[in-house]
Amino acid sequence: MPDNSKTKRGRRPRVTAEGTHSDLYQMVTPESNVTEKIQGQTEPAAGQTAPRRRPGRPKKNPDAAAPQKETAQSATRNAGQKKKPGRPPKEKTPAQAAEPAPKEKTSRNKKTPQPSRQEPKKTSPRKKAAPVETSGQRDYPPVRVVFLGGINEIGKNMTAYECGGDILIVDCGTSFPDDDMLGIDLVIPDYTYLEKNKSKIRGILITHGHEDHIGGLPYFLKEINCPVYATRLTVGLIANKLREHGLLEQVKLNVVRERDVVKLGCMSAEFIHVNHSIPDAVAIAITTPAGVIVQTGDFKIDYTPISGGLIDIARLSELGDQGVLALLCDSTNAERPGATQSERTVGESFVNLFNRAGNRRIIIATFSSNIHRIQQVVDLAEKLGRKVCISGRSMINVTTTAIELGYLRVPDGLLIDIDSIHRYPPEKLIVITTGSQGEPMSALYRMAMSDHRKLTVGPEDFIIISANPIPGNEKLVSRVVNELMKQGAEVIYESMYEVHVSGHACRDELRVMHALVRPNYFIPVHGEFKHLKKHAQLAIDMGMEPDHVFIPDIGKVVEFNPRGVNMNATVPAGRVLVDGLGVGDVGSIVLRDRKHLGQDGLIVITAAMDSETGALVSGPDITSRGFVYVREAESLMDEADRVVRQALLDCQNRRLRDWNSIRTYVKDQLSTFIYHKTKRS
Repeated sequence: MPDNSKTKRGRRPRVTAEGTHSDLYQMVTPESNVTEKIQGQTEPAAGQTAPRRRPGRPKKNPDAAAPQKETAQSATRNAGQKKKPGRPPKEKTPAQAAEPAPKEKTSRNKKTPQPSRQEPKKTSPRKKAAPVETSGQRDYPPVRVVFLGGINEIGKNMTAYECGGDILIVDCGTSFPDDDMLGIDLVIPDYTYLEKNKSKIRGILITHGHEDHIGGLPYFLKEINCPVYATRLTVGLIANKLREHGLLEQVKLNVVRERDVVKLGCMSAEFIHVNHSIPDAVAIAITTPAGVIVQTGDFKIDYTPISGGLIDIARLSELGDQGVLALLCDSTNAERPGATQSERTVGESFVNLFNRAGNRRIIIATFSSNIHRIQQVVDLAEKLGRKVCISGRSMINVTTTAIELGYLRVPDGLLIDIDSIHRYPPEKLIVITTGSQGEPMSALYRMAMSDHRKLTVGPEDFIIISANPIPGNEKLVSRVVNELMKQGAEVIYESMYEVHVSGHACRDELRVMHALVRPNYFIPVHGEFKHLKKHAQLAIDMGMEPDHVFIPDIGKVVEFNPRGVNMNATVPAGRVLVDGLGVGDVGSIVLRDRKHLGQDGLIVITAAMDSETGALVSGPDITSRGFVYVREAESLMDEADRVVRQALLDCQNRRLRDWNSIRTYVKDQLSTFIYHKTKRS
């Protein structure tokens, strides 16, 4: 039997399941719990999803053709013979006799009647999808799609698929905190529903290695330890995060390749290669009892990718031919017309800008996970005879992992340590750094604020910010640019120089995805509401029925059952705030207090009272923080002291001994006085 284990674009999907095949081997990594699963030469176990046949190669059925041939022969042989009683042959008209024998009818090859030439086409001429079995055709357990993040927001992506007693999860990311989330480091999904159903969870599938898809994994896996399935580079990035949290030895990481199929309870998941701004990105096709659900993850269609090859259009088309129940598609760029430019466009811009830099030192800020862009910088540095220095913790971690796994090719001696940059003249250096979003703790931010311990920016620097600001980060990026320019550096950040291209599909590419998959239902995901709305309208314009397009919200459940689709159920969902080592201990009340402290300051009253008589024993002492400067407002503080003393005396005279009553009365009296004097509450 030939070996089918190699990764080829044209091979059939492999079915793998934990404990099913014997041909399992360890991946070449120091961690024993990171494994790569390869299918052995055995048939799928009972209940597994068998490899799908390629469309366009129908299986021949000699038994079906034989009766037609025999009938034609017997018609010639028995012509003119006497008819047998009881079984009269059916006479055919000449037109009927000339017609070919009808083919066997199935739900897959049943043709849709074509419109007449005179009828105008209502939609774009896209091919009809293969029919998906619906109400009344068969019975199956309900399949629930639970949205825990990534809806009406950018980031924090997390989706759960539930069928019977099985749950599988796709992605577990983080998002940036909002401006009013004072002191918050990260925002992760609320997975309370999954904690209550942890016994049903069969695994978590990861589409790619960006923070908005893997950032929440350490916090999730501390509470729910389940197998993780991802491609090789993504597993390497996840391993780095788990190592920082001390979880690497406790979690089983499974390496998958494109077109691998993993069996998870009553569902199975196939990984399909797509293009994105990070290598090893995949879409996931989930086969459920109700049908196939395709979740694209983040993608674009890059016809000239730096590495990894073109998006697997062939497999997506095969799924569309076989019939897709629902499509969950990236909506980030649903407002942008046309198609996203290739990553190679940035490399061409770098050539011109590097020549423009002349003898100055080049500093490039980009996303740490954009390995394709880093590769282009490394290639140009080699041609120009410059050394490359990496700055920023996340940038160092990602590039180190990418080099170890072979996703980033760096010639020997080209990379230098940041401590060695003073040994080289400016015209021989390129610095790749974090901080393209103006993050306050990033390397570029510290350079701009003259707070970097190793690098000092000046007129001899040529700085390229190779990224577009994420919505909400515009002010941070603008501040960094201004500070860098004040130090004399030339900063390239305008879009006219084409120093950045998106990793997400624009409208033309979204149309291609819809035309390939041809789903029965469509759910736009990964975007704010305006993005989801635009994407939904695009699907309707392409011919999808409006009642087959759903825009859910976080916590909503879309249920596919034999009677149709139900969207009435909800689950606990939302956001969990991470502040340092605290996860979820900061809520809306704490944020409100922080906001008040930041905007209004506070006044603290300290007093000691006799619990029996209510007499004042000591105090009151009044402390102001962030409200007024005491030394410049002594008269105000003296008046406040008299108001508090009078309030405490009133409590004593009214025989108030309850602590809460005394505190409320004193607070109200002082607040009224402060507002009357300052108009501040």
